[in-house]
Amino acid sequence: MRCKSKRSFTVMDPSLPCYILSFVLIGCVQSSLGDPQQHNETRHHEYCVLGAGPAGLQMGFFLNKAKRDYIILERNSGPGSFFNKYPRHRKLISINKIHTGRQNREFNLRHDWNSLLSDKPDLLFKRVSGEFYPPADSFPAYLSVFSKELGLKVRYGVDVGRIRAVLLASGRRYILTDQHAADYTCSVLLVATGLWVPQEVEFVGSDLVEGYESISTDPEDYRNQAVLILGKGNAAFETAQSILGSASRVHMLSSSPVRLAWQTHYVGDLRAVNNELLDTYQLKSLDGLLEARLEKVVIAPRKEQSSRRRRSGVEKREKKGKLFLTLNKYLQNRGEKNDSGVAGEELPGFHYDNFSMRKPYDRVIRCLGFRFNFSVFDGSACPPNSENAKGRLPGVTAWYEGTNTPGLFVLGTAAHSRDYRASAGGFVHGFRYTVRAVHRVLERRRHGAKWPSTRLSTSQLQSWILKRVGEASGTYQMFEVLGDVILLRGSHCEYLEEFPLQALPRLSSLSGHGVSDHGLIVLLMQYGKTKIDFLGRSRAETDWTKAWKSNFLHPVLYYYDTPPTDMKLRPHGWPLPRPKAIHHMVEDFLTEWDGPVSHIQPLRRFLEHAVQTDLRSFYAESCFRFSLTHRKPPLFCQHGYLKQQGVAHDRQPWQNVDVAGLTPAETDSDASGADPALPNYLSGAGASVSSGLKLDL
Repeated sequence: MRCKSKRSFTVMDPSLPCYILSFVLIGCVQSSLGDPQQHNETRHHEYCVLGAGPAGLQMGFFLNKAKRDYIILERNSGPGSFFNKYPRHRKLISINKIHTGRQNREFNLRHDWNSLLSDKPDLLFKRVSGEFYPPADSFPAYLSVFSKELGLKVRYGVDVGRIRAVLLASGRRYILTDQHAADYTCSVLLVATGLWVPQEVEFVGSDLVEGYESISTDPEDYRNQAVLILGKGNAAFETAQSILGSASRVHMLSSSPVRLAWQTHYVGDLRAVNNELLDTYQLKSLDGLLEARLEKVVIAPRKEQSSRRRRSGVEKREKKGKLFLTLNKYLQNRGEKNDSGVAGEELPGFHYDNFSMRKPYDRVIRCLGFRFNFSVFDGSACPPNSENAKGRLPGVTAWYEGTNTPGLFVLGTAAHSRDYRASAGGFVHGFRYTVRAVHRVLERRRHGAKWPSTRLSTSQLQSWILKRVGEASGTYQMFEVLGDVILLRGSHCEYLEEFPLQALPRLSSLSGHGVSDHGLIVLLMQYGKTKIDFLGRSRAETDWTKAWKSNFLHPVLYYYDTPPTDMKLRPHGWPLPRPKAIHHMVEDFLTEWDGPVSHIQPLRRFLEHAVQTDLRSFYAESCFRFSLTHRKPPLFCQHGYLKQQGVAHDRQPWQNVDVAGLTPAETDSDASGADPALPNYLSGAGASVSSGLKLDL
């Protein structure tokens, strides 16, 4: 809005020009700093990142490193503002395990659930907190340090209230309008706003319920009160745990039984740090869990004219202000539509006297989680509601682009619909890797850069796989969602890390790497699918000949002679379609998978079947003998001994590794042509089946 000028000036103050000049200079300075009070101004960037939470800043790091034109827009005055309020009782449940006994940074990220990815080894969450379950205030502090040290381009105080899409001659554009009517346009919109709108369920009396977002966190405010909590997630149990010592009784109600994270392997389910009420329930100390569909319940006070009841000869009248729970089916026809009180005959206890929730409550608290804010999108730019998670999340493709909204990608917790209740994509330790995957997709689509790959000699493949399963954090955290793709080329292969598994049918277009006639291997981590007693004696499988029965997280390799084309053909519970051959590496208590007999030898046999050649390693003397007695010696000898590569006896091994050509080379180039140099050693023998493999699918 422009200021209106006054036309009644007849005499000008001599000092007025100086004031005007000063005003103009100050205005110019404010403009260069991104003054939010500017109006009717349009700024264009190739990439707009909406939200300066962990997902937005993580994408900012990758865009900044690639020197792309981007801006991060944040409505609040600092990063990670969600954590200034939530969780309400101020303790995070994300693990901050600082001491692992290892110096390997990649391995340590398996147990650091709060740090973001960067090229600074010391820019980790442990700089702001050393607690295993850190205080919530430490997370915005970490994000602030992360943003400042990396010099990310963040504009605070920009509250985007409308997002729309337009089609121009140059392509699709997204227009973001803020609270001052200023527009930001971009070719790619990256939505990283998280989930912050409280999830509510409409039922009779829902207006009498307090919300998790506004309840008191002082336990004294619940002294000697009966409390009903709607929900059984971590927010609900966190709230219950905080008042156990002051409330007279705490009941928890939801449509499904409680799910324990250590049983489901889903970190969004109830964590042990919050489950003290399970003790007080099972040990019969007045607290309890119940199930009912919230849409069918009624929360209402007792009608004032309710009749007196006699029990054990003592006359009682229910106290005013109490809230009763009943069910829709017990409500009788009422003359007044807004009559919210319930009569005695409308209470379940009137029909059967052993009803679990027959006593009234002093307060009812809603703790049902959060949902995505769809309200800022108009019809041209709004992604659809997801089919899972009760529609709370936007629907996205396997590469996190909004369904029917090309150029709009959803990052972080809001993109959790891809792996809801299946993996860690809704949490920092998971989506830091999916954000990196989205960036690689964008680099390919908009800048022609191929998915980063490592070129390996086929004889090096086994060692590289063992390295990855022993330390990689991306596939470890995003199990069954991200996997390593190995493109076989004959005498060498291309190794792509952390590719979205459900996007495999579009591997070539998304990554820029073609698949040769030799096929591909997909390496991922997965849990067993059999329901077991997770604390029973038979909970773990240690016999490598029964590796496919492993229950806990373990590496699985899928070999395809041609890439899968339809993910809908997956067997129930499988992350991928049925392959030509599959190999499970037996679960390992230490998660290292380095046993010569249990892990390495069965892996080599599987790889020999996939690449159709001998992958054993040999001493120089053996290679010399093979060279004299065989037309084509084993591959290890071809790539080492016959090329005069090896470790010199007068030098330390680590000093000569690069010179000897024993390490793989990072490359983005694609050698898509198949290499016919390999002899078909095993073709006559058929599948190389060892007792640790399950190839007969």
